[in-house]
Amino acid sequence: MDQAVKPCRLSERVRRGDLLSGACPSREVLKHLTSRWGVLVLLVLQDGTHRFSELRKKIGGVSERMLAETLQALEGDGFLIRTDHHVVPPHVDYRLTRLGEEAAEKVAALADWIEESLPRIARNWKRA
Repeated sequence: MDQAVKPCRLSERVRRGDLLSGACPSREVLKHLTSRWGVLVLLVLQDGTHRFSELRKKIGGVSERMLAETLQALEGDGFLIRTDHHVVPPHVDYRLTRLGEEAAEKVAALADWIEESLPRIARNWKRA
């Protein structure tokens, strides 16, 4: 009997051990999506297309180098599109792809949970 392979959820894969394997390619994607700057870039781009300088202003504390690296990683994974308008001065902007919109929605849920749970989380800081 030929059985179709059912897609499985990430949490199921973690339990199975795929993501826990050092050679699992999804680890790099996980690193890009859940890095501090990756999360914040995705959240900002949920509001639409932004230029590099706009992203840098909106994301407090990010260096030019870290923002550039984060954008390159997310672009490489297919989460955003970089558009170079080939003008002087340079005009480059970024927007989410459909895949990026899906990822941003998931990451936003985690960010929302963190914000809502921050008082409970902070209580544990005092104990440490």
